[in-house]
Amino acid sequence: MTEAERRTVAVWAADCAERVLPLFEREDPADDRARDAIARTRAFARGELTAAGEIRRRFVAGRAAASAQTPVGRAAARSAAQAAGVAHMGAHALGAAAYAAVAVGLARPDDPSATATEIEAQQELLGPEAAAALRSLPPLGTDTAGPLGPGMLASGALGDVIRIHQSRLT
Repeated sequence: MTEAERRTVAVWAADCAERVLPLFEREDPADDRARDAIARTRAFARGELTAAGEIRRRFVAGRAAASAQTPVGRAAARSAAQAAGVAHMGAHALGAAAYAAVAVGLARPDDPSATATEIEAQQELLGPEAAAALRSLPPLGTDTAGPLGPGMLASGALGDVIRIHQSRLT
């Protein structure tokens, strides 16, 4: 993706992560690392921060995920971390959406439609320019060098969410 395309999909990634931010903040309201990652993602989208600067800082929210006490809190913080990673690679936007949808599903274990409902809400937030940029990404699991390679995002519930999003982009 071009930097302009990454700035476009950063908005969507931040929107996805922000939807689940309260799930992380419930665990530790004083920990502002995930909130800061989302704010930085939005600032990058507006052109106020450079990709180089954000590449160095993108792991801060990941450390917040490591300190989360529950799988719900970890998934919500990882959503923010993935959003922050969009400055480096646009594919992280799909990671932000996937972790957010998984966080919702974990937070509502008695609602079998919770994850699907979150995916629908994310799709409604996705504008045509961001969708066009995301369509340029390789299918999940085919790019060995990027976040959509055969790693964590390609497996389990995260992979399921990304596959749904990618199928709806076509």
